Amino acid sequence: MARPAPDDIVLVREDSLSPEAMARTMPAGDDARQQIRNWLAHLTGERRASPATIINYHRDLSRFFDFLVEHLGDAADMKALGALETRDFRAFVTARRNDGLQSRSLARTISSLRSFFRFMDRTGVLSNSAIRGLRSPKLPHALPKPLTISNAQALLDDVLQTAGMPWQNARDAAILTLLYGCGLRISEALSLNRKQAPLSDSLRIIGKGRKERIVPVLPVAREAVDIYLALCPYGLAPTDALFVGARGKRLDQRRIREVMIKARLRLGLPDSATPHALRHSFATHLLAHGGDLRAIQELLGHASLSTTQVYTEVDSARLLEVYDKAHPRAKE
Repeated sequence: MARPAPDDIVLVREDSLSPEAMARTMPAGDDARQQIRNWLAHLTGERRASPATIINYHRDLSRFFDFLVEHLGDAADMKALGALETRDFRAFVTARRNDGLQSRSLARTISSLRSFFRFMDRTGVLSNSAIRGLRSPKLPHALPKPLTISNAQALLDDVLQTAGMPWQNARDAAILTLLYGCGLRISEALSLNRKQAPLSDSLRIIGKGRKERIVPVLPVAREAVDIYLALCPYGLAPTDALFVGARGKRLDQRRIREVMIKARLRLGLPDSATPHALRHSFATHLLAHGGDLRAIQELLGHASLSTTQVYTEVDSARLLEVYDKAHPRAKE
């Protein structure tokens, strides 16, 4: 059985797969598929994991069961899962590494497996301590790559003025303005509904792990959304999506990623200029202008301050870069 391309992207409509349907795609025994269904239902219901997380976890587990078909000679059932040894799990990790999987994706894959086996242990279905012998790869300490203030503004202006349907340009500019002006994740911006506009001075956001936060909305962001709505050709009901595509349905994240790719090519910006980089830019620019780290943590919806503290390293790194370029004795 041929393995899929390493770290490939599975493009799936987030609302098209139920736990039952996702479990049916697994090359596993009937009893194992039932536990997969229960686990996915647990992630979706009790854990309230995002659709993207569910898709990633499903993909990781699919790779694991694909591997077991080759490794064991047959689709794994619950008895086979209970008999797996640490060396079997390590063989899977080695196979994925040989497929070209990078450390960050490999760490997520191991996390997916641990979550599945931990769920079965907690529900009293199966206990296999062998998976505890797996160690996640050490991840490189990568700093966020924000845009400069001038590049962020140039990007927003470029998207608004590019060739295309004026209402779609206005929509894309409004979304990117919310990412940069409010620090939203792309999924958070696209989850907004029509009833939330016109935007007020603040916006209630439900982020990762169903964590709620209130973010202030700048006048420029409110104006960008108003311009989009004035041009939008669809009569949107209060419960409809705020940002819609050409067919009037909720906009897909891929559209905004494509917009960013085209804009950065036109402007000569690096590959790191992604939609999420605008969220990084929001935090970095606030910090550089005296923003309080705790306040920025709340605005971003980070559960831990240590996650937000990485932006202090970005700010320090940028100061050193400026120093190296500007100080007359820096090159001595």
